[in-house]
Amino acid sequence: MRNPSGPATLTTAERAIDARFRAVLARLPRHGPAGWLTEFAVFGLKQAWACVFGGAMLAVIFAAHLWYPRDATVARNDVLTLAAVAIQIAMVAGRLETLRELRVVVLFHLVGTVMELFKTQVGSWTYPPDGLLMIGGVPLFSGFMYAAVGSYLVRVNRLFDLRFTRYPRRWLTALLAAAIYANFFTNHYVLDVRWLLIAAVALVFGRCVMQFRIFRFRWRMPLLLAFLLVAFFIWLAENIATWSNAWLYPSQLGGWHPVSPAKLASWFLLMIISVVLVTWISPPQPPDDGPPPGMRPDAATRRRRTPVR
Repeated sequence: MRNPSGPATLTTAERAIDARFRAVLARLPRHGPAGWLTEFAVFGLKQAWACVFGGAMLAVIFAAHLWYPRDATVARNDVLTLAAVAIQIAMVAGRLETLRELRVVVLFHLVGTVMELFKTQVGSWTYPPDGLLMIGGVPLFSGFMYAAVGSYLVRVNRLFDLRFTRYPRRWLTALLAAAIYANFFTNHYVLDVRWLLIAAVALVFGRCVMQFRIFRFRWRMPLLLAFLLVAFFIWLAENIATWSNAWLYPSQLGGWHPVSPAKLASWFLLMIISVVLVTWISPPQPPDDGPPPGMRPDAATRRRRTPVR
């Protein structure tokens, strides 16, 4: 996918798909409303492609809620776990993920499962108590929901050829991620400092700008805004999953209702942990398309030669 100092590259399967789409899209107008519409359409297609793991998981959960027989021999939780394993195997076998990326996805699974074991024990949420493929009352498919976030991040990195201006040093982001992860546990016993951590995230990442290529053009977005947007869509997915009774919060046990928007803060903080894990195999890369406005060419050259930490 990426060597330590080079840009992300598409997998074999993605290169074939990309070539076919480009052959069609290249015939479309470059400027005017049609050009903008082309960029918007490609953006949607790339985002959908990046979400294929999470989208498949969510579709299976939704379908199981609607159509899985209540008196089936195999518990629904076990079917969801087996389906998640099948999706992951298909992702690697179909060359939609590399073995190197799989390491990050597995790490997401482990980090998420540890958190699930703790959070269910303290009553933050619960799962239906059926099935054999469980640890401490937590069905194993739950870890794949965290893995889906990891899969999205590694895929979106290469599909949009992400580059970063003023990305903070990675050791600093790792310390921040460790503090965030610890707070998910300690907030049940001592003061919850999530808002202080959010302020720290704003301070550390506030100057960073993400550059991404959709089709013909590069676009820019504050990295904090990107974090917030991804957290919002994870929150929407969580509403679908809880409506499907994959898990429930205590306030939903008497009847389903939308997940509180306050959970957006938790998902926003989870994004920092996720990004730090992804940078383990995909170090953030600086822009390579010329100097930013106001920067002298010689300064930009020195900057590109300096590795991003």
